Amino acid sequence: MGSSTVSIQVLGPFSASLGDGVVTPNAAKQRQVLAVLGLNARRVVSVSTLSEEIWGGHPPRSSTAALQTYIFHLRNRLAAFVPRERVARELLRTSHNGYQLECRTDVEDFHQLAQAGRKAMEAGDPQAASGLLGRALALWRGPALADVRQGRVLETEAASLEETRLGVLERRIQADLVLNRDADILGELTGLVARYPMHENFWGLLMTALYRSGHVARALDAFRRLNAILDEELGVGPSLRLQRLHQAMLSGDPAEDVAAFLAQAPGRSGAA
Repeated sequence: MGSSTVSIQVLGPFSASLGDGVVTPNAAKQRQVLAVLGLNARRVVSVSTLSEEIWGGHPPRSSTAALQTYIFHLRNRLAAFVPRERVARELLRTSHNGYQLECRTDVEDFHQLAQAGRKAMEAGDPQAASGLLGRALALWRGPALADVRQGRVLETEAASLEETRLGVLERRIQADLVLNRDADILGELTGLVARYPMHENFWGLLMTALYRSGHVARALDAFRRLNAILDEELGVGPSLRLQRLHQAMLSGDPAEDVAAFLAQAPGRSGAA
């Protein structure tokens, strides 16, 4: 649709634009509706899903009429920036059981870059992988939907996006370690384990970067700190993978275990 394509940004403060015009609504419930429609770009979102987001399990009797009113106001905002009202109705369509928004989102761009980065890593090109994954992460301007009131639907979407972001971040750090950028990412990893103290993979990556930068004692101390945190919070110890990495560092020959750790796919250990 060229300039008549709605652009939605949810990876940080919420915004919506159409051409040169800002169409982000101020009303809280209209923002919720537009956010759900944007996250389901070009797919029909059922009335029941939108009702669940706005009112949870207790919609008022007037919920259907209220939802139609929200859609009416959203269309009016779109119509202010397109040549004909028909175009606005084509952008925000009504189906027999819901609504569909024709738009492009930063989430789609994020997923495309992340997928390209993952494929580059699998193809043995960590340089390209680091660049692509870094570009994907740069699309984030803060927590997803930072300024949108979130019901059950948007809460689930935001949590899923955050988990995906952490996985992409982990892959980018793995690529940087393969490129021997150990010293360059120590500060970043130190901040990550402070923010996500039970995320074992971040601790393992920190141990690896410390060890390979010549900070053996600090690498071993990182394992002890993780062990203490997990014992206090969950009553368990580090995973077998982390234990093997620790033992290899104690023995002074961790190369094989480090390679195995870096090859492991993100998102399979520790709570974020």
